[in-house]
Amino acid sequence: MSVITHLSVSASNLHDVNETVSTDVLVVGGGPAGSAAAIALARSGLDVVLIDRAVFPRDKCCGDGLTTLALRELELLAFDPRTVDDWFEVDGASLRSPSGRSVDVPLDGPGTYAAVAPRLQLDNALVELARAAGVDVRDGHGFESMIEHDDRIEVVADHLHITTRYVIAADGMWSPVRKALGINEQGYLGEWHGFRQYGRGATGTAAKQLHVWFEADLLPGYAWSFPLPNGRFNIGFGVLRGGAVKTKEMKQLWLDLLKRPHIVEALGPDFELEDRHTAWPIPARVDEAVLARGRVLFTGDAAMATDVMTGEGIGQALLTGRLAAEAIDAAGALHPSVAAGIYEREVEHHLFADHKMSRALGKVLAQPWGARGAIRVVDASGVWGRRNFARWMFEDEPRAVALTPSRWHRKLFKRPGVTLR
Repeated sequence: MSVITHLSVSASNLHDVNETVSTDVLVVGGGPAGSAAAIALARSGLDVVLIDRAVFPRDKCCGDGLTTLALRELELLAFDPRTVDDWFEVDGASLRSPSGRSVDVPLDGPGTYAAVAPRLQLDNALVELARAAGVDVRDGHGFESMIEHDDRIEVVADHLHITTRYVIAADGMWSPVRKALGINEQGYLGEWHGFRQYGRGATGTAAKQLHVWFEADLLPGYAWSFPLPNGRFNIGFGVLRGGAVKTKEMKQLWLDLLKRPHIVEALGPDFELEDRHTAWPIPARVDEAVLARGRVLFTGDAAMATDVMTGEGIGQALLTGRLAAEAIDAAGALHPSVAAGIYEREVEHHLFADHKMSRALGKVLAQPWGARGAIRVVDASGVWGRRNFARWMFEDEPRAVALTPSRWHRKLFKRPGVTLR
C-alpha cells in the first residue's frame, strides 16, 4: 500500500468520528452537479453517499435560469418540475442592445427551451430525487479531510468516516477537496461576478418574458430579469472581473440600474424588491482546470465549467456530473486512470470548443459596436433566424457547431423542446 503524503486524516478528526461508512462513490456537494452524478451512479447499481455542509433546502445565489442544455440534462434524470413550486417555463426573450434597439426572440415549442427555477427549490428537489434513487444523502456533513490509498480514499466529514473507491468533487469554486489535494489556486476569484435580488409585483413584460439588457457600462456583461410565478422575478447583472466595473462599485451600479426607464418599464411601476441583494463569483475556464486527480473527479464549479460568455452554469454542472458518473461506471474495476481519462475526454468533447467560441464571442460583445451589431443582425434575420439564434444562445446546439462539421446533423436546430412530465 502507498499513501499520498500531502493528504492526512488527523488524529483529532478520527477521535471525533462516531460512524463509519463504506461506499463505491462519495459525492461531495449537493448542488446540480453532485445530485446529477449521484442519481446516475445509483441508478447504475453503485453504492453512493452524498455529503454537503448545508442542510437542504438551502439557497444558492444564482440567476435561476435554465437553458435548453440544463433542461435536456434534467430530462435524462427523469426530473419532474412539479417538485419545484415556483417552476416557470419561458416562451420568449427580449434582448436590448446598448443603443436601445430591442428584439424579441421566440422560445416556443413544441416543448420547452428555457425555464426559471429558484435554486432553493431546484437543488432540494434534485437532492430528494437522489434519495429516491437510493443515494445515502448526509446533508449537514461538511468535508474535512482525506487520505488516498492505492485502492481507496478515506474521508472525514463531521463525525463521519467514509471509505470509498472514488470521490466526485462537486463542492464549488473554492473546492475543499481541491484544496486538500494541494491543487487549489491561491487568490483565484473567478472570471465573472454576479449580483442578484428577488422582486415581486411585476406587471410589465418582465412578468412573463425573460429580459436581457446589454448595458454599455456592463459590457461584456449584461443585466437580466427572469420571471417567476405570480409576478415575482429574479433580477440582477453580471460583469467580467477586472473589467470596467469594479466590485466595490456594484452596489451603487445596482441602484442606478433599477432606475433606468427601460428596466422600470419592463418590470412595471409597482415592482418591489425582496430581502437583500446577494453577489457571487463565477469560475469559467474549464479548459484550464484540473478535471481529475487519482480517484477524484471534479465537476460543476469545482471544474470551472460555467459558460464564459453568459455566466450560466446549471446546465454545465448537470452535464459534468453525469459525465463523471458515466466515466466511473464505464471504468468498472479497472485502474482509476481509466475513469479519469474517459471523463477528461468527454468534458473536452462537450465543452472545450464551445468554451473557446464563447470566449471569442465575448470579446466581440465587450465592445458596444459588437453588441449593437449582434442585436441588429438578429432583428433583421426574420422569424427563422430569431428562433434559431435563441436556441443557439440557450445552448440547445453547441456554440461552436459552425466550426466543428463533425457535429452537423440533419436535425440541426430542428429538435423539439424538452418535455419534463
